[in-house]
Amino acid sequence: MTQLITRDELRTAIEAGSVIVLDTLGGEYYAQQHLPGAIALVESEVAERAAGLLPDKDASIVTYCSNPSCGNSEAVARRLAALGYTHVRKYREGIQDWAEAGLPIESGLPA
Repeated sequence: MTQLITRDELRTAIEAGSVIVLDTLGGEYYAQQHLPGAIALVESEVAERAAGLLPDKDASIVTYCSNPSCGNSEAVARRLAALGYTHVRKYREGIQDWAEAGLPIESGLPA
């Protein structure tokens, strides 16, 4: 199982710019709302897109999806680990927890 990160730890890392956040829901879910600065990356695209999006295999990466019952964040984290990424963690509670805590979210697709 992928190491977990708490909401407070993730918020601090995002504010410090010390983490790459991956939204594993993608598509319309990503367009509707995502964590600040998050990059959309779904499981089916990891093999083809990871090297271009995440060139540093030792970077601090956090995956998330909607809530603890969603398995997307674990699936993406495992695929990244299999590709040699060394510091991948999962925000298990997901965007539902983030939004309910009143923390900032973004919407729309990247330019």
